[in-house]
This record gives sequence, C-alpha cells and structure tokens, in this order.
Amino acid sequence: MVKKIRKLALKKYLETIYYSIKNIRDEKYPFYASLKVTSKCHFACKFCDMKYFQTPDLSNEDMKKIIRNLGRSSLFLLSLEGGEPLLRNDIEEILSEAHKQPFYLLFTTSQKNLLDYPWDKYQKYIDFLHISIDEGHDNLHLFDSLKNINRFNMVVCVQTVVAKEDQDKIEDKVSKCYYSGSKILLMPAVHLDKTEDHFPDFDRMEKQIKILKKNYPETIITPNSYFSAVKKKTGSCSPSSIIIDADGALFYPCRTLKEKPVKLQETDLMKFIETGEAAEFRKKMSICTRQCGWYQYFATSRFSGIHDFFDATGPYLREFFLGKKFED
Repeated sequence: MVKKIRKLALKKYLETIYYSIKNIRDEKYPFYASLKVTSKCHFACKFCDMKYFQTPDLSNEDMKKIIRNLGRSSLFLLSLEGGEPLLRNDIEEILSEAHKQPFYLLFTTSQKNLLDYPWDKYQKYIDFLHISIDEGHDNLHLFDSLKNINRFNMVVCVQTVVAKEDQDKIEDKVSKCYYSGSKILLMPAVHLDKTEDHFPDFDRMEKQIKILKKNYPETIITPNSYFSAVKKKTGSCSPSSIIIDADGALFYPCRTLKEKPVKLQETDLMKFIETGEAAEFRKKMSICTRQCGWYQYFATSRFSGIHDFFDATGPYLREFFLGKKFED
C-alpha cells in the first residue's frame, strides 16, 4: 500500500501562514495543542507527575465543545492524549468529531495491548499515530509490533522519553523505528515537581541525536533547534503550543507552571489569547528562568530560519508529497 499524509483545505494553509507572520511581531497564536481526554492511566512513570493531578473526565458533549472551539482557532495540529485516551469508551466518537475540524489529528497512546484495538476503524480519523514506548511505560515489546501497525493508513511515530539511566539505549530504539518505517521523537525526562530527577546528560543527548540523524535519515523528528532553545537562559519556550487538561481547563502559559485560567468548553480560545490577561501570562513565560526542557514548548518556538523548518519537518516531507510505500 501507499500511505500519504492528508492534504487540508488551501484556506487552512493560508491561515497558518497569516498567523505565523503575525506571530513574528507578537507570538501568541497557537498552532499545536495537546488535549488530554482523560487523566486515567495504567502507569505511574517515574518521570511523570500525572498521578498527582487527576481530574474527572468531561462528558462527551463538553469534549466536543472543546474540539469545535479548537477548530475555530489558529490550530494546525491537535494531539488527543491522556493519561491513556483508549480508556475512554467513546474515543471513536471523539476521534470522529476531531477529524471533522480543519486541522491535522495526532493520537498518542501507550497501551501494551495496542493491536487488540480496532485500528481499521480508528485509522479513518487519525493522521499521525504516536506510540509512547520506553522503560517508564514498560512496553518495549511494542517495537516488535511497529511493522504491523504501519500497515494501517496512519503515519506512525514512536514517542520516547529518555531518562538518564536509559541514555545508552537510544540507538537501538532509533534503529528499530528506521527498519519498521516509523518515525521517532526523542525527548528528555523533564524533572517535574514531586518526581525524581531522571533528566539525561543533555549535551550528550544532543550529540547522540545529531549523529543518529545522519545514520538513520528521515527517522528522528526531534529538531536540533530544540537543544539550543533549552540552553538559553530565558524566553525560549513558546505559547505557540498549548495543553488542555482533562477537565477542559487550559494550562496557560504552560503546563509546568500549572496555572489554568479558563475552561475551553466555556471560553473561546481565540478571544482569550487576545485579552490583556493572556498577554500577562505570556509575559510570565517570556521571563521564566526554569528552562525545564518540556519538549512541547521548546521545540515549537518560532523557526529562526529555513534550515530549522526543514530540520523539524523533513522526516515527513516525503510522505506529504509522494507518500510512502509499505511492502507486505
């Protein structure tokens, strides 16, 4: 089969260019969002603080209200995640609603029995399937299932959290993705409040990834600009990426600071980001010195040039224009 990335309406690409230009002067419009459809999870990963922030699941209708709200925004890519989103009984209905919106849909899961789910149905809605595979999720066996998962009409990417004690295993994971036709996103285990410090040797990780990008082309989607952004003293994370909690509350300016000023089942996202209150939150982000390394905020900052753009999107360009053939 030949698998190609879906093309959105031309209007959406033009809108994204428009908001990107506006962000050069005043960076405030989001292009990427993580929507936590549930905080329920089978795991208690050593580097994760989700277990300390359990929130009740929203009703199906409230979840749809949020998705439609995001559909009216500058958003270009929505990630449905958790917790574990497959634990919601209505997940197919949520996927269907998200697929109707004018953005790309990414779905993130870490379920050990992944192949037991009806991907022949889910693939109709999902553009990018991210599978969290690492020691923390105790699901390394899923690397052996990647070729089977790649038969479905979704672009498959492994999302791996790199802890310092597992840093020597990076190449083995990249190699398995390369030979299965999958992508891989490598990101460090951020040291969050109430968790142990498992943050890897950051300089070494940067060197490892640069070498592996040459040895395994079109595989690693972690951009080089992410590392330079984290190394800056301040102002290098970006409000162009947002996270919405399972109760519909928007983490703003970021998940690390844990402030949730509005709920998106009640408040229009685009109207909120135009307010003076939102501007004050963004100012707080711009002067933050924590440099936590949260991938979503540091990797989605404005591209500083054409090289950075192609570094971040290069692994997907072939599938977008030509598709990718998978042999039986």
